[in-house]
Amino acid sequence: MKALQNLFDSIKPNFEKGGKWEKFYTLYEGHRTIAFAPDLVTKAKGAQIKDATDLKRVMITVVIAMIPALIFGILNVGEQHFLAVGETAGFGDKVLFGLISVLPILIVSYGVGLVTEFIFCVVRNHPVSEGFLVSGMLIALVMPPHIPLWQIALATIFAVVIGKEVFGGTGMNILNVAMTARAFLYFAYPAQISGDQVWTYLGDKAAVDGFSGATALGVAYGASTEGTPVVEALASHNAAMGADFSFMNMFMGWIPGSIGETSTLMALIGAVILIYTGVASWKIIVGGFGGAYAMGLLMNALAVNEYMAMPAHYHLVMGGLAFGVVFMATDPVSAAQTETGKWIYGILIGFMTVVIRVTNPAYPEGIMLAVLLMNVFAPLIDYYVVKANKTRRLQRATV
Repeated sequence: MKALQNLFDSIKPNFEKGGKWEKFYTLYEGHRTIAFAPDLVTKAKGAQIKDATDLKRVMITVVIAMIPALIFGILNVGEQHFLAVGETAGFGDKVLFGLISVLPILIVSYGVGLVTEFIFCVVRNHPVSEGFLVSGMLIALVMPPHIPLWQIALATIFAVVIGKEVFGGTGMNILNVAMTARAFLYFAYPAQISGDQVWTYLGDKAAVDGFSGATALGVAYGASTEGTPVVEALASHNAAMGADFSFMNMFMGWIPGSIGETSTLMALIGAVILIYTGVASWKIIVGGFGGAYAMGLLMNALAVNEYMAMPAHYHLVMGGLAFGVVFMATDPVSAAQTETGKWIYGILIGFMTVVIRVTNPAYPEGIMLAVLLMNVFAPLIDYYVVKANKTRRLQRATV
């Protein structure tokens, strides 16, 4: 590490004011602070507070929290592939296939996103932010394993430029960057990111007869239109090939879906890490799950079809609800900031997710639209929470 530090120190004059690479100082400083703390010294007099936590450490913590979902996603991609083609494979073969499928998506997401951010940093002459350390991972984890890489690149550029940089960069965006990328692909290229056949990569092989790559939400909606009990349809789906959408299978994540979204267990492990380190708000997470469960119970009470009658707890392990609530809804930039507002924000995300799932046949997964919608309303929620607090305090002061 000492040698690396000496290298950075030796080339620093080239990037400082008057150096031949002065315009690229932000790139130099951004790379240097990945390994070393900034060498800035506070010279102002008065009380000072030193905190070991900074943006980079917070973002790295979130990345660490997503690693369980990433590892499981790699294994599950291999599992779903060999299940679809009817072949028996060992643990190593599944992991290898998953790596071959997932790593290119991860590399493109990070590579294209960072290059885009570096360009904006040079043009605008502002420091390199660490926000994309998280966004790059999230974008990859919310994508199907087979999606064309050029679409990943296009969606990443769109999310960074339109979802963040036009608002001023990290800390100024009103929408979650990764959800913006997914929304762009869903509306621009729906055939490659939705439907029954996009979740399991088959390569040059054909799926065995009777296999369906439909997601649990797709099966649930299909069963509802046919008048079949949803739980029965989920349990029997692909059961002949040794796979089904039982509650435990969906909780563990051994089902078709986006790379990192299938396992509720891995999302909960990430939630524990984020809550323990103080990075994410437990109120938003609990509110999101609680809101979804409460709306599921309300749908049960008002049920006029089999989908509405599906047990409420099934909503908690289907689709990307768990992943979205833990990693997307808790984004400290686009989420509500007040403590009461966090409860309202999380609960409404859970409510809206189930409402969109059950009542909108064109879009069986609701977490993406729910998070983006509540991102827009988060400032309004905080405004009225603060206004209510002021009103109560003024009343007490008057008394």
